[in-house]
Amino acid sequence: MFYWLMKVTIGPVLTVLFRPKVEGIEHIPERGAAILASNHLSFSDSFFLPLVLRRRITFPAKMEYFTGTGVKGRLTAAFFRGVGQIPIDRSGGSASWVAMEGGLDILRSGELFGIYPEGTRSPDGRLYRGKTGVARLALEAGVPIIPVAMIDTDKAQPTGQIVPTITQIGIRIGEPLDVTQYVGQESDHLVLRRITDEVMQSLQRLSGQEYVDEYAADRKRALQERAERMMAAAKAQADAAAAKARAEAAAATARAREEAVAAAAKARAQADEYAEWARTEYAAAVERAGEATARAKDEYAAATERLQAQVAEVTQKTRAQADEALVKADGALTKARAQAVEATGRAFASVSEGAALAEGWFAQARADSAARAEHLQEQAEHLQEQADEKSSRGQESDQERAERSVAAEGSQPGGVGDEKVVDTAPETKATSVSRERD
Repeated sequence: MFYWLMKVTIGPVLTVLFRPKVEGIEHIPERGAAILASNHLSFSDSFFLPLVLRRRITFPAKMEYFTGTGVKGRLTAAFFRGVGQIPIDRSGGSASWVAMEGGLDILRSGELFGIYPEGTRSPDGRLYRGKTGVARLALEAGVPIIPVAMIDTDKAQPTGQIVPTITQIGIRIGEPLDVTQYVGQESDHLVLRRITDEVMQSLQRLSGQEYVDEYAADRKRALQERAERMMAAAKAQADAAAAKARAEAAAATARAREEAVAAAAKARAQADEYAEWARTEYAAAVERAGEATARAKDEYAAATERLQAQVAEVTQKTRAQADEALVKADGALTKARAQAVEATGRAFASVSEGAALAEGWFAQARADSAARAEHLQEQAEHLQEQADEKSSRGQESDQERAERSVAAEGSQPGGVGDEKVVDTAPETKATSVSRERD
């Protein structure tokens, strides 16, 4: 029931999509048992052949489709049983024949039974040597063998591809092979081989495939072993490459470590050398700074002595000027007294007036002398303050120049040129005093 349901529902869809081109459909009998022996290119062969037949056909399927576990395994087994598939052990010999007895029952009931003489799908699209089970089954049931060639089904669904590719496929059905002349010789291996080879020759003519006188299972096994050897060789090469890479990495790491150690030692040596140079330069800079400080102190002392000498000279000159003014004042006073006496002698009547006048002149002269002396004293004090201020600025300037010299020599290697400080303040002060006196 499930078989016909699948054929009615899925069949039209597959027909539209893959447009199967069928040749020799007239070789399929309307009734009666027959074996349809087909080449095997794709998993979908068991779907496309029933699609074009009006009669039901049953295929053997590998045992693994019926022995799966879990939900997926049970669903797969139910599907293949529903579409009329029977399990077969493909290991060969008696185990395979026990499974083929189910096909014999189908043939004895007058139905069609499909079989793949190669025993498995072609690994490379070529036609491989057939197994004799098809001949033995035909002799046991006494039915004809109808060769069927599947065309391009491997393009629609290559091995390993789940979703088929939409492309046109073909089915060529050959004339039935009558094996009734060999009935009763199903135990003769040579007869079975002759019948099987004749079936494979028919399939080769129908399909146009290259024939390989080797079992497909053996070819697959050889390919698998070759693949395993290649995988083993690749793994060995990969392991060797990995070992070589590890060794090279270890050597590179060791070299890098040695280079790092050497670089660190070189860097430390350079750092020590630079530190020693810096210490030497710093000591030299400190020494030069000390010498500059000593020179600055000597120049400051000399400038102070010169300034003090200038101040003393100005003070002495000021005192001399004051004494001179006092002398002039005394002379003026004497003169005034003399004039007063003379005036007294000439005019007694105007004694009081002359005395008052003389006293006024004397007072004025004394006041002028005192004012002149006071002014000179203020100038001397002002000059002393300017000398002290100049001395203080000279000391600060010398100290700043010494500090800048130390800082410059500490940051930049090299000597510091001696700079001679010339203080022109005493000359300026003397000039000022001279101009004030004038």
